[in-house]
Amino acid sequence: MQQASALIDGFTPEAVIADKGYDADAFVEIIKELGAQPVIPSRVNRKSARETDWHLYRERHLIECFIGKLKHYRRIFSRFDKLSRNYLSFIHLVSSLIWLR
Repeated sequence: MQQASALIDGFTPEAVIADKGYDADAFVEIIKELGAQPVIPSRVNRKSARETDWHLYRERHLIECFIGKLKHYRRIFSRFDKLSRNYLSFIHLVSSLIWLR
Protein backbone atom coordinates (compact mmCIF):
# COMPACT_ATOMS: atom_id res chain seq x y z
CA MET A 1 0.00 0.00 0.00
CA GLN A 2 2.83 2.41 0.82
CA GLN A 3 4.54 1.76 -2.50
CA ALA A 4 1.29 2.21 -4.44
CA SER A 5 0.62 5.64 -2.97
CA ALA A 6 4.23 6.63 -3.74
CA LEU A 7 3.61 5.85 -7.42
CA ILE A 8 0.95 8.55 -7.72
CA ASP A 9 2.55 11.03 -5.31
CA GLY A 10 3.14 14.39 -6.99
CA PHE A 11 0.68 13.79 -9.84
CA THR A 12 -2.82 15.15 -10.39
CA PRO A 13 -4.40 12.42 -12.53
CA GLU A 14 -7.93 12.33 -13.89
CA ALA A 15 -8.06 8.56 -13.42
CA VAL A 16 -5.80 5.88 -11.94
CA ILE A 17 -5.92 2.61 -13.87
CA ALA A 18 -4.59 -0.45 -12.05
CA ASP A 19 -5.20 -4.18 -11.77
CA LYS A 20 -6.87 -6.09 -8.93
CA GLY A 21 -3.65 -6.14 -6.94
CA TYR A 22 -4.19 -2.47 -6.08
CA ASP A 23 -7.74 -3.02 -4.80
CA ALA A 24 -7.29 -1.73 -1.25
CA ASP A 25 -9.75 0.61 0.43
CA ALA A 26 -6.99 2.89 1.69
CA PHE A 27 -5.45 3.27 -1.78
CA VAL A 28 -8.84 3.94 -3.38
CA GLU A 29 -9.47 6.65 -0.78
CA ILE A 30 -6.12 8.29 -1.60
CA ILE A 31 -7.08 8.31 -5.27
CA LYS A 32 -10.45 9.88 -4.50
CA GLU A 33 -8.77 12.53 -2.30
CA LEU A 34 -6.70 13.53 -5.34
CA GLY A 35 -9.95 14.05 -7.24
CA ALA A 36 -9.24 11.17 -9.59
CA GLN A 37 -11.40 8.27 -10.66
CA PRO A 38 -10.16 4.86 -9.46
CA VAL A 39 -10.38 2.39 -12.35
CA ILE A 40 -9.51 -0.73 -10.38
CA PRO A 41 -11.59 -3.90 -10.69
CA SER A 42 -12.79 -5.39 -7.42
CA ARG A 43 -11.28 -8.61 -6.18
CA VAL A 44 -13.44 -11.70 -6.18
CA ASN A 45 -13.56 -11.91 -2.37
CA ARG A 46 -14.82 -8.30 -1.93
CA LYS A 47 -18.29 -8.23 -0.37
CA SER A 48 -19.53 -5.25 -2.39
CA ALA A 49 -18.13 -4.82 -5.88
CA ARG A 50 -17.04 -1.33 -6.87
CA GLU A 51 -18.15 0.22 -10.17
CA THR A 52 -15.43 0.00 -12.84
CA ASP A 53 -15.24 1.84 -16.15
CA TRP A 54 -14.35 -1.15 -18.33
CA HIS A 55 -13.90 0.96 -21.44
CA LEU A 56 -11.21 3.02 -19.70
CA TYR A 57 -9.69 -0.09 -18.11
CA ARG A 58 -9.06 -1.55 -21.57
CA GLU A 59 -6.65 1.32 -22.25
CA ARG A 60 -4.29 -0.34 -19.76
CA HIS A 61 -3.66 -3.00 -22.41
CA LEU A 62 -1.83 -0.46 -24.59
CA ILE A 63 0.61 0.29 -21.80
CA GLU A 64 1.17 -3.39 -21.03
CA CYS A 65 1.91 -4.11 -24.72
CA PHE A 66 4.33 -1.17 -24.90
CA ILE A 67 6.23 -2.41 -21.85
CA GLY A 68 6.41 -5.82 -23.51
CA LYS A 69 7.95 -4.22 -26.60
CA LEU A 70 10.46 -2.34 -24.45
CA LYS A 71 11.59 -5.59 -22.88
CA HIS A 72 12.70 -6.91 -26.28
CA TYR A 73 15.78 -4.75 -25.80
CA ARG A 74 18.23 -6.55 -23.54
CA ARG A 75 19.80 -3.38 -22.20
CA ILE A 76 16.45 -2.34 -20.74
CA PHE A 77 15.28 -5.58 -19.15
CA SER A 78 18.75 -6.33 -17.74
CA ARG A 79 19.32 -2.72 -16.60
CA PHE A 80 23.02 -2.56 -17.45
CA ASP A 81 23.13 1.19 -16.81
CA LYS A 82 24.06 2.20 -13.29
CA LEU A 83 22.78 5.76 -13.51
CA SER A 84 19.05 6.35 -13.73
CA ARG A 85 19.51 9.20 -16.24
CA ASN A 86 21.35 6.86 -18.64
CA TYR A 87 18.65 4.23 -18.22
CA LEU A 88 15.89 6.76 -18.85
CA SER A 89 17.66 8.15 -21.91
CA PHE A 90 17.90 4.65 -23.40
CA ILE A 91 14.19 4.12 -22.70
CA HIS A 92 13.52 7.35 -24.61
CA LEU A 93 15.66 6.13 -27.50
CA VAL A 94 13.94 2.75 -27.67
CA SER A 95 10.52 4.40 -27.36
CA SER A 96 11.36 6.52 -30.39
CA LEU A 97 12.45 3.44 -32.32
CA ILE A 98 9.21 1.64 -31.45
CA TRP A 99 7.14 4.68 -32.42
CA LEU A 100 8.93 4.97 -35.79
CA ARG A 101 8.25 1.35 -36.76
